[in-house]
Amino acid sequence: MIKARTGKVNIIISLGARFILWLLGWKVQGPPPPFPKYVAIFASHTSNWDGLIGILCSFVLRVRGNWLGKDSLMKGPFGWFLKKIGGIPVDRSSPQKLVKQVVEFFNSNDQAVLGIAPEGTRYFTDHWKSGFYHIAYHAKVPIVLGFWDYSKKIVGNSGVYIYPSGNMEEDLKIIEETYDKFSPKYPEHRSTVKFKNYSLIPLEETHQEPNQTQ
Repeated sequence: MIKARTGKVNIIISLGARFILWLLGWKVQGPPPPFPKYVAIFASHTSNWDGLIGILCSFVLRVRGNWLGKDSLMKGPFGWFLKKIGGIPVDRSSPQKLVKQVVEFFNSNDQAVLGIAPEGTRYFTDHWKSGFYHIAYHAKVPIVLGFWDYSKKIVGNSGVYIYPSGNMEEDLKIIEETYDKFSPKYPEHRSTVKFKNYSLIPLEETHQEPNQTQ
């Protein structure tokens, strides 16, 4: 069973994060998403700075987000720190098992936020990893489209939310159109917004939630 911290970030941490981003020249676009549970994706991921900026953004918005990391990274003093800032150690060798574990995490909490960079790399790739979609679909939670825009130095909530319909290609069109508006740090590393496989990972539960966008 995945264990992670949920709820709001302390106001002191929020103010401290805002100050750090101000020093770095960044502004945060809100408001926080109006959902108790959701998967937040951030794209396009092309720089080592993306993760730090994204975590600070969540602190500013007082969102206690979580993110998935290799279990080997979550050991020792550094691993303790990563867990404190939302890291969840997982075994990524079995996609179906991982999706099921994260879905159970959402189902067992009244409030839960998971942040994911769907490219899975800082460099160009011809497809995104689809785990975020399967998790949101089976957990019956919306996908929130977060962003970094290095041309304007703005990070935050794009205001676009998607309830996965199961029609991945159609849902990805909305996602691609949204991220075309924002500039990553290294545009030449922007990955293609498509999945390698468009088949849903089967879990025990079925999903009947209609597609919604805002």
